[in-house]
Amino acid sequence: MTTGLDQPDRHCRDALVALTAEFDGVLPREVLSGTVLAARRDLDGQVARDSLTEMLYHLAHHRLDRLRIGA
Repeated sequence: MTTGLDQPDRHCRDALVALTAEFDGVLPREVLSGTVLAARRDLDGQVARDSLTEMLYHLAHHRLDRLRIGA
């Protein structure tokens, strides 16, 4: 099933820019973008569109932070 969420949208791009500022050099870019896309898929239909970028950032940040500390 193709949902169209395998490609970054505005929300993904905005979240990725912010997360790259914090995680660049700590985790590979592919991990950052893959985590953002996975979080976007998980939030699809669960969050109001006007809150999506912020919630996407927080969910992806949480997941990336766990990867960074190895939890």
